[in-house]
Amino acid sequence: MRITMVKKRLLGGEACQKCVQAEDMLKARGLWPRIDEVVWAVEGEPDSPGMQLAAKYRVELAPFFIVESEGSEPRVYTSTVQFSKEVLGGGTRPAATAPSALLSSEEVASLALEFDSAPPERTVRWALERFGRDAAIAFSGAEDVALIDIAVKSGLPFSVFTLDTGRLHAETYRFLEKVRTHYGIAIEVMFPDAVQVQGLVEKKGLFSFYQDGHGECCGIRKIEPLRRALAEKRAWLTGQRRDQSPTRTDVPVLQIDSSHPGANRGGQLLKLNPLAGWSLQKVWSYIRANDVPYNELHDQGFVSIGCEPCTRVPRPGEHERAGRWWWEEATKRECGLHTG
Repeated sequence: MRITMVKKRLLGGEACQKCVQAEDMLKARGLWPRIDEVVWAVEGEPDSPGMQLAAKYRVELAPFFIVESEGSEPRVYTSTVQFSKEVLGGGTRPAATAPSALLSSEEVASLALEFDSAPPERTVRWALERFGRDAAIAFSGAEDVALIDIAVKSGLPFSVFTLDTGRLHAETYRFLEKVRTHYGIAIEVMFPDAVQVQGLVEKKGLFSFYQDGHGECCGIRKIEPLRRALAEKRAWLTGQRRDQSPTRTDVPVLQIDSSHPGANRGGQLLKLNPLAGWSLQKVWSYIRANDVPYNELHDQGFVSIGCEPCTRVPRPGEHERAGRWWWEEATKRECGLHTG
């Protein structure tokens, strides 16, 4: 038997997060030596060996494994967990840690791969059982309310926060209140530092982001309040999806968040994206089936909704996040909450 692992190398030269987690899990379980060859699928290079194998076997996900045995057709696995169980026997799982203990990178990698093929309800339940109110849902959009709905139905304790930048649509404020009253939950509202906002506006005016990019404004109005919101938390849950934008195609279901210094007073902060594998259509199917509240701006054609000056309705055929910071290049349309 010969086993080939195909890993994806991103445009920046780094390996995709799921590929790193798959390798970490296999190493932690003592299975890595059984991989005969690693082949790279290089993003943007269709002639790279891994891309050619992906085309041959009609695979769109990375990593994937090709198992070749004499006298039989090659078998292809896109799930690392399924591959390790069915082909390699599962190996030896790392010993479970107590809920209060920090997770090792190998444990996180193993859990991330397991959760990747699990329903979001399982991922959310794991986080709430382990961390309770020290696990916070970051709430702003439709996906986040789906997470709140799942969390409420679990019956387990959790917390919710939202970032009020001071530049939101009136409809968004009504939406926040609708969610609060619908579920009977407390929502911690995080505001930007008034001195920093005043300094920015006095120096550059109210719309400087149209000239020099949105980074500075988002840093003051979003990133700094987010760091305060996470300062005492052990985990946070977001509604990120891999198909939302070119900058999110590699979003893992679970990861160690090292991009927010001081989180939990220097302790470990985990980040969970339970809906990473969902599509926009699946999100809205859940919302409609479960009578989940949503922002009335969606009825006006908005898809991804942020601050009022930085959000427009996508044009026909455009990607769902094309209406965010539309004057900037597509790969830069992140406010920094999820990029560090």
